[in-house]
Amino acid sequence: MGRWRYFTAHPLTGQILHPALPLSGAEFGSEVNGPGSFTATVAPRWLRANVTALKPHVSEIYAEADGKLRWGGLVWTVEAEGGEYRIEAASWSSYLSKRHDTHGELKARGPYVNADPCNIIRDIWAYAQEQPDGNLGVVVDPTTSSAKAGTPAEPWHSYWYETPVLGDHLDDLVSEDGTPQYTNACHWQTNGSIRKRLVLAYPRLGARRTDISFRTGVNIISAPPVRYDGDDFANVVIGTGSGEGTATRYAVDPVRDGGLRMESVLALPTVNGTDVLGRRIAAERKRRQVMGQVEEIIIRDHTDAPLGSWQIGDDVPVAVHNEWTSWTGWARIIADSYKPGDNEDTATLTLQRADTFHYGSAEAV
Repeated sequence: MGRWRYFTAHPLTGQILHPALPLSGAEFGSEVNGPGSFTATVAPRWLRANVTALKPHVSEIYAEADGKLRWGGLVWTVEAEGGEYRIEAASWSSYLSKRHDTHGELKARGPYVNADPCNIIRDIWAYAQEQPDGNLGVVVDPTTSSAKAGTPAEPWHSYWYETPVLGDHLDDLVSEDGTPQYTNACHWQTNGSIRKRLVLAYPRLGARRTDISFRTGVNIISAPPVRYDGDDFANVVIGTGSGEGTATRYAVDPVRDGGLRMESVLALPTVNGTDVLGRRIAAERKRRQVMGQVEEIIIRDHTDAPLGSWQIGDDVPVAVHNEWTSWTGWARIIADSYKPGDNEDTATLTLQRADTFHYGSAEAV
């Protein structure tokens, strides 16, 4: 991926604090519905001479290769570890873990009834960044969704006297099936400034990719055994939808497959139609009947999938053949972690079995 450069900037002004940090052991990446992470070490002698360049609450850190920003986030920890100082950082959404709603209802933006969670997420960021010294400069995508937050009986509230953490609000809004998903990103703009972005997607991040693949003996250099998990298996799915008590929408999708009856419940409180509920639980039953998944692979740069050619959330074809197993299928990238090396750059991909999803239009991160 070319020569790497790590640099720091001030989170409020964008001023470059140090243009080229002498880091070692750098490892960083992004994830679905989370801030991702960055770790590296630096020599104590250098840090003592440049202490303001790596100071929590006044330093952002970036990783760049071939003139493209690969990761950006906030420095959270700098601590001694052996004969070096270890740096820990997390991307933009981590900032909300240190912010609270001190006005209530996001300063009169709420309460919300049947609201699109995407709009509430944008309001959370707008509220956080309009406070003094709170403007991190994060731009949230204009994505919309058909998901709903809050009902006439139970509106979505943010009470000041509960001192709610804005990061908890964000997590809650993306925690259920059928809600939007996000990841963090950044890139250079034509004027030389950096655009910090919360990538917001619905119905899910990523796209099904046929232009890249991961295969043992080609670009996969290490993979653990395939995991077969009975806890996730079900051949009967019971679904509940909207309504209360005996008026609750209810459906069951069973199949007899020669094995023990194994049941799972899928609660979909926003689903009003029995036909929609039936389709959702049928898809869930088919998903749970398939066992076996590769949870992590380590890959090298290759023309089949150059490092950085995927997006968080993408489904990609994976083929793992080794002394433990032989497995081929589609897997979803839910997190990545780049590890630049002296001779070869590698990336560790955290995977989840990919099933049939409805894809929106894919937008490049």
